[in-house]
Amino acid sequence: MSTDTIARHSRLLNGIPSQPDLSAPLPKRILTNPWTWIGVVFTLIYAACLWSQYALLTADVPVRDGVVPGINHSAIRDSFWFALPTLVFWIVVFIAADRFRPQRWLLWYLTLGWGAAVATFLSLHINTWASEQLSIGGDGDPTTGARAAIYIAPFVEEAAKATVLFWIALLVRYQLVTKLNGVALAGLSAAGFAFTENIIYYARAIMYASSTINTGDAEQAVRELVWLRGFWTAFGHPLFTMMTGLGLLVALRTHSKVVRVVAPLIGYLLAALLHMIFNSQATFAGGTMRYVIYFAVALPLVASAVIYVVRQLFKESRKIRARLTDYVRMGWLNPVDPETTSRVRRRAWALMVAATRGWAVLRATLSLQRTLTELAYLRDAEVKGVIDEAGTARATELLYQARTLRGLAIDDPQGQRLSLPKFRKPKPVEYPPPDYPGPAGLGGNWPAGPGSAPLGSQVYSRVDPKWGPPTG
Repeated sequence: MSTDTIARHSRLLNGIPSQPDLSAPLPKRILTNPWTWIGVVFTLIYAACLWSQYALLTADVPVRDGVVPGINHSAIRDSFWFALPTLVFWIVVFIAADRFRPQRWLLWYLTLGWGAAVATFLSLHINTWASEQLSIGGDGDPTTGARAAIYIAPFVEEAAKATVLFWIALLVRYQLVTKLNGVALAGLSAAGFAFTENIIYYARAIMYASSTINTGDAEQAVRELVWLRGFWTAFGHPLFTMMTGLGLLVALRTHSKVVRVVAPLIGYLLAALLHMIFNSQATFAGGTMRYVIYFAVALPLVASAVIYVVRQLFKESRKIRARLTDYVRMGWLNPVDPETTSRVRRRAWALMVAATRGWAVLRATLSLQRTLTELAYLRDAEVKGVIDEAGTARATELLYQARTLRGLAIDDPQGQRLSLPKFRKPKPVEYPPPDYPGPAGLGGNWPAGPGSAPLGSQVYSRVDPKWGPPTG
């Protein structure tokens, strides 16, 4: 076996990607990239799952006393717009949290789409089947029983939402390096799940309110449900699934085989437990007790999660700074690189400065930041024993790539200003006309004395008329 084959095999075992062939044309690179076809295949799967749910929910359901009409298209359309603001909010929050080692857009799309399409599809069918096995009746919808919501839905839904995280961990575990990655990916999957679930709940409420006389003001009833699910309790699914994401990332960043098995399991069970408690209190608690539980238990949990994420941001900043300092001590990086790469505000300012100097500078600056960040986490993996000697070759590639980007990228934004276009033309400066005679001599005497020539004139000064070239 050749040395190159052994090196490639070692990189594969460690999950380290190979260098792409940039010499090939861009269309060929896109078509031969496996991520392109992964995106296409999963898009088709998502579309099929959403269409199946649409057909199931819009179909009429025969019951003992008649037929329960399905949800019409108008109710689904209105529910979509009601649920969209909550989805947009969570997308912005979780992508903003994934700052230091952001994932590729396709991974964000895959997790969001999985939660919105596949996880809801699996939960809808498995919850219904499991509820029927427990002989739970609910007027054509057996999953509306309390026991199903408490004992079945939490385990089924958390497993369905978290499945995509384990698929991503198997494919690109090298890119999952921080707990913030787990929080972001898990939160996006949960946000997608809540989005589709909210559409279903809102649409059912619209149908019920519009067909039942004793509901009172139908629009007010729907608005109250939108505020309840879309605002007051919108943290539910993201908070639960975050537990599984954190457990998975703890497992990926340790060399202990026991922790690799136990951490994801504990995270999943904790997510299911929180989900179970939430559903039970939403079902049985009422009146004053519901407010007590919300403000004394639920909101402190959310505040704790926010504080934990913020602390992780500072922790990751210190980690990047420490790991890049190792390369500075070895003379392979500039002394300013650890500070520029580890500070969120400085990174953002470097990108803003680069954006005002052209697309090429912006792209080089972004590539440099990502290269140095990957180098820092590669060093961290070597220190923790997660990656063996195969990391040395990758570190060499990253150092060489950083060196080639420095001529164009903004690697030290301190003291640099934005290069913004000037929309106003500068006013011409009006200088006074020249005044002769000017200053005479090097001393600049004023006014000029009689018989003196202005400075810079071509009038020769007097010399001895006897002066001349030597004769003889």
